[in-house]
Amino acid sequence: MISAIGFDADDTLWQNEAWFRLTQERFTDLLRDYADPHRLHERLLAAERRNIGAYGFGVKGFTLSMIETAIEVTEGRVPASVISELLGSGRAMLDHPVELLPHARETVQALAGRFRLILITKGDLLHQERKLAQSGLGDFFDAVEIVSDKTPQVYQRIFARHGSGADRALMTGNSMKSDVVAAIDAGAWAVHVPHGPAWELESADEPAENPRYRSLPDLSGLPGLVEELAASPWE
Repeated sequence: MISAIGFDADDTLWQNEAWFRLTQERFTDLLRDYADPHRLHERLLAAERRNIGAYGFGVKGFTLSMIETAIEVTEGRVPASVISELLGSGRAMLDHPVELLPHARETVQALAGRFRLILITKGDLLHQERKLAQSGLGDFFDAVEIVSDKTPQVYQRIFARHGSGADRALMTGNSMKSDVVAAIDAGAWAVHVPHGPAWELESADEPAENPRYRSLPDLSGLPGLVEELAASPWE
């Protein structure tokens, strides 16, 4: 019943959100004389939400949103040294070595060749390509889709192009909004594998009663779950 399995990349296969949070802590330290940490967080989140349509997801948009927020909270008086450090923090995030999450390699390797594996990720094209190359997982995937957003329509197109349609596909990821709810709305099955605190803009209600939804504590249980589903469809 399952012909294709989609994998999210950031915080599903490798570490990502932790570097954003560390950089945001540095951002807060640099600007604590102008606003309290909670207020800075709210202003930065508002800037990110406002800028997604223009900058997309990823480090570059995050860096520009930090700079924009710094200008706003200082009423244009932000020192050039702070702007320089924020740019440096963005470059450091782009250059950070890839750190695979537990069970990522063995899980992808166990499923490769038995199902069509598709990496489906949001973010900057060059950065995501670099991370995939560094991860050593690229050869296990039959297709790679780096998209501007994950919507039901995007999933339908991807699973039609690389599989037998969304109804015979399964999406795996850490984002309840992008990897689970959007995939289920497309007609696919979805497995939530949480990893650390979720970014506020990726939050959504858990579709706990949906028969096409499952949750796993980590990726190690995915091959067994896929076998279970292949033998006994959820519906």
